[in-house]
Amino acid sequence: MQACDLSVNQENTCMMSVTIISLEKCSATPPTIALLEDVANEMGITVSLEHIVVKTRDDAVAYRHIGSPTVRINGLDIDPGARGINQFGIT
Repeated sequence: MQACDLSVNQENTCMMSVTIISLEKCSATPPTIALLEDVANEMGITVSLEHIVVKTRDDAVAYRHIGSPTVRINGLDIDPGARGINQFGIT
């Protein structure tokens, strides 16, 4: 039995896609990525990690950046309350 309900690759390994969206100098991003990797390793989950750096307000709108870091797993914000927010920014 697997520890997650995510996609499984040919090696029968649990996989998930993670997107981190952050400002360039966000001090919370490196420890967030490290924690994510540690938990994934402990659970035997293979993670495809994409880190997007928001530099402009247009970037913030395009990536729906509501705070730094924004973390999405398989396309969904980890904060369910954030999923309906439509105000984006870089401050």
